[in-house]
Amino acid sequence: MAMGQSFIAETSFVRAPLNSRVVSNQAAPKLKGKGKAKQEDLGHIPLEIQESFILEDLLYVLMGIESTYITFHTDHTVEDNDPLRGIRFAVSPSLDPSLRDLVERILPLGTYYTAISAFVEDRSHLDFGLVNHALCAAIRDMLKDYQTLLSQLEHAFNTSPQFSLQKLWFYIHPTVHTLSLIYQLVLEFCTADDPAADSSSSSSDESSVDPEEEARNEALGLGGAKLKAVLSEIDKKGIGNDGTSISVKGGEVLSIIYDRMRNMSGDPTALSVYGTLLQAAGKPYISMLRVWVTTGRLADPYEELLVKESKFINRGILESDYTDEYWERRYTLRDGSTLNTKRQQAGVPPPRTLGGRLPGGACIPPLLEGWKHKILLAGKYLNVIRECGIEISRNTSQTDVDDVSMEDESFYQFLQDAYAHANQTLLQLLVKDLELIPRLRSLKRYFFLSQSSFLTQLLDLAHSELRKSAKSVSIVKLQSLLDIALGAETQGEDALYREDVKVIMAGSGLYEWLIKVVSVNGSIGPEEGEGGIGGIPLDDHKKEKDRDKDEKKPMQAIDALALDYNVKFPLSLVVSRKTILRYQLLFRFLFHLKHLEQALSSMWIEQKTGPWRRPLPEHRDFEQWRLRVFLLRARMLSFVQQIMCFATFEVLEPNWRALEEKLKKVTTVDQLLRDHVDFLDTCLKECMLTSSKLLRAYSKLILTCSTFVLYTSSFTKSANQAIADIEAGDGDRGMAKRWDVLGKFEANFDCWFKVHLDCVQFYASSENVSLLPLVVRLNSIKAQS
Repeated sequence: MAMGQSFIAETSFVRAPLNSRVVSNQAAPKLKGKGKAKQEDLGHIPLEIQESFILEDLLYVLMGIESTYITFHTDHTVEDNDPLRGIRFAVSPSLDPSLRDLVERILPLGTYYTAISAFVEDRSHLDFGLVNHALCAAIRDMLKDYQTLLSQLEHAFNTSPQFSLQKLWFYIHPTVHTLSLIYQLVLEFCTADDPAADSSSSSSDESSVDPEEEARNEALGLGGAKLKAVLSEIDKKGIGNDGTSISVKGGEVLSIIYDRMRNMSGDPTALSVYGTLLQAAGKPYISMLRVWVTTGRLADPYEELLVKESKFINRGILESDYTDEYWERRYTLRDGSTLNTKRQQAGVPPPRTLGGRLPGGACIPPLLEGWKHKILLAGKYLNVIRECGIEISRNTSQTDVDDVSMEDESFYQFLQDAYAHANQTLLQLLVKDLELIPRLRSLKRYFFLSQSSFLTQLLDLAHSELRKSAKSVSIVKLQSLLDIALGAETQGEDALYREDVKVIMAGSGLYEWLIKVVSVNGSIGPEEGEGGIGGIPLDDHKKEKDRDKDEKKPMQAIDALALDYNVKFPLSLVVSRKTILRYQLLFRFLFHLKHLEQALSSMWIEQKTGPWRRPLPEHRDFEQWRLRVFLLRARMLSFVQQIMCFATFEVLEPNWRALEEKLKKVTTVDQLLRDHVDFLDTCLKECMLTSSKLLRAYSKLILTCSTFVLYTSSFTKSANQAIADIEAGDGDRGMAKRWDVLGKFEANFDCWFKVHLDCVQFYASSENVSLLPLVVRLNSIKAQS
């Protein structure tokens, strides 16, 4: 007997729902066309037989298979249909209306099942990340329960004569709601996979390239057309078939599930389904978080975590990096947020066109939004410790949180404990093991000129060298003289760090640079770096520098002299290039005052000699001129000394004592960094180095005093000439010129002193109360005039 005839003759086998799909050409009914009901009409068939036929067809449809009387919808085509939206089914119009209502209630299950199955198959690819894989595994487990139910229903259909359409509906009714919830979640994922940025937004992004990134790209040989070509190639590789640049993965998956669970919290079934999916999908995310906050390693192969790493930044750039990139930019949050809200981070993907949610790992789960900075800092702290070669030990009982949900309190207690452990470990390393506080004391000693007899010695030893131009001065010679001055004075713990103090020459004048920086961005940034100088773009600064070359005389070494301080990693995180710059600004401010005080004192010593002390009562005009020179020099010296005393004893010393008290009580590394920077910023502000109006008036006063000192020998020569003229009987000759020169100095000093005093009084009464003692000091000088 032929195989086909044997197969057809076995009617019990044909009766099996799944196997009855295998039919011979003779037994198969003829189709009218694709997507339409069969030719056989159900109108003349008894109701019980119709129900039996429909029950058999429904068992196929519930698995997404087209059946005899229930077929694909008329608008369904294989080419145009999106499998992630499911297959729609239509029942034969000749079915009895009493059965049609129940059948149409059951038909959506076929759509749900096909859509969910396609979603699981599609999102199980590697590119979608671990969170999607875990989500698909959880959905697959739910589909197994659904498939088990179908097997039981098939068995009941084949064995029980009492099995009816009503019983089928009774058994699958709860499953309709469950699969509907999963189907709605799948649709939201499909909807979220929209183009993250169109061509216009991408072109605008290219036009607004960060200057610092542009400079780095130029250094890497990727500037101009090369960079655009590389970026366009990356964009082509990153865009998927559906037009998306970043697929829904990582934190965005968890955010969508959590939002749906919260919005449908009144539905117990939805709460259970979404809660199960959230816990399952969150396991790999929590596992990556655990590794990050307990070891400092970022194991995120598919860029799903809220933390990202810039691998091109490493410890090797610390010595020359003026923007502290290792600490601030190597590890950052993908959403671009920082503790300093004023700062904007580059590289943040644009939000979705629907809903405005950030895509992929840049979308931080709502449950972790309040913890994101602690998560970032915990891993960064441990990463610093690892970079120092120190082994990180953690109690294993505290790290077993992979099975914990994001909604459990124990998970957040674990995050808090991990942050506290990382923080205390790094704080112990910095403050005690690496002796941070002695380092800061040595910085204060060298840069704030406290007990600074070494500076007086340096000025005496390097007097001739410092009178040269900044370009022609010998740095090696100045460094040798500094070492001699330091070696004669420093002892104890200061002697341990004196080799770290280096002489450098600044590229621009202190007050000109400060005025330029404050005028541009209202804050003090790095003086020199890849992105620019003090917030000024690199190209603009070069133009300014070229213009300064043409318009200004070469700067003297005394005006460009500054100190640098070498600090090794990880202390360089606290004493960073940005903080060193602040120390340098304060040092140059005090150094100019100290040098000017010494010069005016030398002028006073010179004016104790013969031509200045010889009494000539019969020539009152010459006597009056000498007294006015003495008075102007005394007022200038008093002004310089009052500014120095105010800065030293009423700004730097009190703020330093306050910082020491804070350092004794500091509990977090973040607080340590913040207190140190706040101390320096407060000193800069109270020393009047952050206000453009105060800086302009003060710089004019200092320039007037410095120019007056340069005329010391001219005044002495003029006094000798006046005495010679008096002895020759021509005492009035040249006095008009002498009064004219002196009058210009007096007018300049009085004018800018008044402007400066008015500015100080205004700021003392409105913004900066700490300037009130300076008002009293300056008023005492005003009374001398």
